[in-house]
Order: sequence, then C-alpha cells, then structure tokens
Amino acid sequence: MQLTISEILYLQGFGTRRVCAGLIQQGWLTVYGQACTDASAEFVPEGLAFTVQGQPWVAHAKAYLMLHKPAGTECSKKPSAWPSIYTLLPAPLRQRPVKGGQPGVQPVGRLDQDTTGLLLLSDDGAFLHRLTSPKHHVPKVYEVTTKHPVDPRQVARLVEGVVLEDDPKPVRAAACEATAECALRLTLTEGKYHQVKRMLAAVGNRVEGLHRSRIGGLALPADLAPGQWRWLEPEDLDRLRQSQG
Repeated sequence: MQLTISEILYLQGFGTRRVCAGLIQQGWLTVYGQACTDASAEFVPEGLAFTVQGQPWVAHAKAYLMLHKPAGTECSKKPSAWPSIYTLLPAPLRQRPVKGGQPGVQPVGRLDQDTTGLLLLSDDGAFLHRLTSPKHHVPKVYEVTTKHPVDPRQVARLVEGVVLEDDPKPVRAAACEATAECALRLTLTEGKYHQVKRMLAAVGNRVEGLHRSRIGGLALPADLAPGQWRWLEPEDLDRLRQSQG
C-alpha cells in the first residue's frame, strides 16, 4: 500500500503533519537521492530510503532497536537525576506517533542508572509485552561484579531461590555460575525492582557492577559501543521470537 510522502514522514516521527508538509515544500527532502518537493507524492513506505535536513533515514512500519546503555543514564523520558537514554536516540525515534500510547519507542524493561548493557526499544506494544511478561520466561543474562568473593553456597542459593524483603515468594535464578573470584553470570526470567542487587544482598554479597549481556537468543554485539544504537535485523527478531516460552 502506498502513502503520501508527507504521511510517511509523519509516521516516522519527523513532526506533525503540517511540519512534515513544510519540510517537503521547503526542499529539505530527498528520496532515493532525488529532491522531492511534492508532499502528495506516493511511495511504498517500508524500506523507503530518504533524507530530511541531511539526516538519512529508512522507513520502518514498526521500530525495533537495540541500545548499548551506558552507566549514568536513566530509562525514562523524564529522568530524576541522570541524563535520559532518549538523548542517545535521534528525534524521530522519540516522536514516532503511537496509537493509544505515548509517542516514541519504549524500553523493553528498564535498567538502573548504573547498569550497563543490552537494552531493547520498540513502539510495538505486543512485542514489548511478549518480552517483559513473566509468562513467556524470556531469559536475561547479567554479568555481575561482586564486592566479596563468590562461594558455591551463594551460587546454589541463587538457583534454589531467595526471599526478598517485600515478597514472600522465593525468587530464583534460571542459571548462575561463578566466572571469577568476584564475578558471576546470572540468568533471570522475570524482572523485579533492583532484583539482581537484592538477590545478591540476600545471599550475603553486594553488587559492585552490573551489565546485561543477552536477552533470549540475542547477545549484545561486541562492536556496539556504549551509547550507540542500531536497528534490529530480521535474524535478531527471529532469535528473540525463538526465546519466548
């Protein structure tokens, strides 16, 4: 199905319909390298390559992306004390219209301000729900640096289950292994507030550093530096779908 280029720019988050029409009429748009000043020109949206005010873009019906979250950032559009992760994303991803919801992409779960690593974002509500719902048991892998040496009893307790202060139901790690004297790899299939930190405290240790390295079958790429983001490829989405229980 074809849409006008003005509607495509609007759906991609380049501003209101009026703003998008103005950008086109003022000569700020090229499509496949050719100038386009006709806001009513029609194109197939998906995969359409264009440039707005020098910013290259490829149209996607839904946004699926990964971000290497750096330390000292908050997963909120209205951060309380630290810069928002949204400052790391281009404006169209923050402004994409979402029917019945907040504009822009939303994080798939949140990481604390001092936690680094793989963060997924999307404007697809069903996608967000599938990856965050405990019913689907999507594993998240964390690399944990601890204050005190990790002993086998602590690893065993994390797998068997620990009781957190405000939750009488034991919380269990899906997998846990020591990777160094003061480091372990922890796999969780649910997400609670400060869960890793509270689980380590429950077994008599303390988290000094926390990094999420994997969600389901998708690992954080080694070439994606802190603060960088990229679109998810079809094979990335396949890995995530295969991870859902």
